[in-house]
Amino acid sequence: MLVCAARLLHFSALRVSSLRDPLRRTVRDTVQRGLRTMDPSAVSEGSMGTADSELDPNLATSTTPAGILPEGDANGPVDSVEGTDQDTNTALLPGETVVREGRAAILFPNANEVFYNPVQEFNRDLTCAVITEFAREQLSLKGVKVAVPGEQERVVVCLAEEPAQEQVEERVKEVQIANVGERCEGGLRVLEGLAASGLRSVRFALEVPGLRSVTANDCSARAAVLIGRNAKHNGVSHLMQASQRDASMLMYEARGRKDRYDVIDLDPYGSPAPFVDGAVQAVSEGGLLCVTCTDMAVMAGNCGETCYNKYGSVSIKAKYCHEMALRIILHSLDQRAGVYQRYIEPLLSISVDFYIRVFVRVFTGQAKAKNSASKQALVYNCVGCGSFNLQRMGKRISQGKNMKYTAATGPPVGPSCEHCGQRHQLGGPIWAEPIHNVQFVQKVLSAVSGNPSRFGTSRRIEGMLSMVTEELEDVPLYYTLDNLSSTVHCNTPSLLQFRSALLHAGHRVSLSHACKNALKTDAPGGVIWDIMRCWEKKHPVKREKLSETSPAFRILSTEPSVQACFDVRDDANPQSRRRQLVRFQENPHANWGPKARAKAGGGNSELEDRRKQQQNKRKKPDRDAAQLKSFPCKRFRKGTCPRGDECCYSHEPEEAEKDGEKME
Repeated sequence: MLVCAARLLHFSALRVSSLRDPLRRTVRDTVQRGLRTMDPSAVSEGSMGTADSELDPNLATSTTPAGILPEGDANGPVDSVEGTDQDTNTALLPGETVVREGRAAILFPNANEVFYNPVQEFNRDLTCAVITEFAREQLSLKGVKVAVPGEQERVVVCLAEEPAQEQVEERVKEVQIANVGERCEGGLRVLEGLAASGLRSVRFALEVPGLRSVTANDCSARAAVLIGRNAKHNGVSHLMQASQRDASMLMYEARGRKDRYDVIDLDPYGSPAPFVDGAVQAVSEGGLLCVTCTDMAVMAGNCGETCYNKYGSVSIKAKYCHEMALRIILHSLDQRAGVYQRYIEPLLSISVDFYIRVFVRVFTGQAKAKNSASKQALVYNCVGCGSFNLQRMGKRISQGKNMKYTAATGPPVGPSCEHCGQRHQLGGPIWAEPIHNVQFVQKVLSAVSGNPSRFGTSRRIEGMLSMVTEELEDVPLYYTLDNLSSTVHCNTPSLLQFRSALLHAGHRVSLSHACKNALKTDAPGGVIWDIMRCWEKKHPVKREKLSETSPAFRILSTEPSVQACFDVRDDANPQSRRRQLVRFQENPHANWGPKARAKAGGGNSELEDRRKQQQNKRKKPDRDAAQLKSFPCKRFRKGTCPRGDECCYSHEPEEAEKDGEKME
């Protein structure tokens, strides 16, 4: 018996040992195969259009239709952010670094293969704050309460009789809590159309409660692989899926009512115009559309014809160009939505740093979509004094329960400016309605100021949103104080003095978040120049030096019809200025702005060398041979330059032709 038992134990040990070695080999092969798939260098440059099935299925990439989620991460579901550590087992590939922003830690290649700009941390922080408040409003209608880490619970005082204990228990059972990092069945479906490294989507999954799914899409195969690795590294694969699709096609396929997304975020490199048509169709009823524009040279008046091709509006190079850019993109969104009997309601529109960002809700309704024409306006801008007038594109008249629509009458100006006699420029059409929802902005501001440790840019968000709440809602565009003084060639009054003069005259006035010296007021242009005439009498200019055809001579030749009072009033200084909030932040370091476009092969991401290379390229080249640029000319690239290896870009074409004739 003992001998048989011993033989049986020995046989069992050999059996376990024989099974263990193949298991080890299988695990080792699987890990090595997974690392080979995650290697971005293994994806060829020609595989930009490959299907998602060619990528490793263990990554978070997905080819499933919109709305179908992956079954979950192999490591198991993540309960919450606080109780889950990031997957630190994700190995760093050669040349990769870890970029930390908010709660996310992103694996990022050093080469410029995937786009990332740390300057837009403010943009991402603000987006997380806006989507959080949007989710709070939407889920409260379904009886779901969102829980934000670090946020104090809002206390509601009720003066009615205390409810019975049974009623309290029933209410507690009915209320569902949505935490960050957890999948909420009745939550929001979010799409980031151009995700790049997936940083924004990872932050949504880690910092915004009440989400059902987050789809991070990018057409680049390298970016899609990186998104999947970042989702796994941050432990959000159960909530976030990567997709390698064309953003427009992905949104066009989600036009069905059951397939639409509750939130669509578009943050392209340059113009979002190619994606607007698909976005206004793929967003759900009352859904949130977040759009960023970085092509400010086009929208600020440098290329009005290009702006018309992209956005259907002509931009003007004026002092109010940044707010006009906001109204141009809102006009474009509303125009594209109107094609499908939809319309927009702006929640928040800001101009910051080198880009603009708008948050709008999209609704469907044939009757309200007809109001679109009366919400747009043309801009008549004087080239001499900078005065402007708006001409509505349409007119609506309320007749009881019905609405009558007629053509607008105009123009509001004559052949020349009534103030300086110069001609007008015609720009637009632009969005002429309010660009903010003050009640929604106040909710976002309250949440950010009550939980300042949530975002790294909380102080700037608080200052920016405080200015937004102080702006006049029904006054489009603005004047700038320095431009008014420059027009009449006089000293510049202080901001408080000019604001006080407008208040004494019985008009409303506010600042603008888009420009430091801006003045938004409902006062007509005649009152503005009357105040400047009164200021010039106290600080006279030398009239003999003014040309008779100059705007300053024409304006100062007219006596003011309003006597301005420049005594400073207490209400002339807004609260955001009194509290010294961070409103117009200075650039913290050099090269603070746009970054180079990502390239398939990486390339040099440093802009300093390129700027030195392109400096003074339009000026006459220096004759000093030591200062000539060293890179070859166009003829050298074609193999026709007579100078051969000694060719440089700065040699004169005539000299090259002479050298060619001598060689012949």
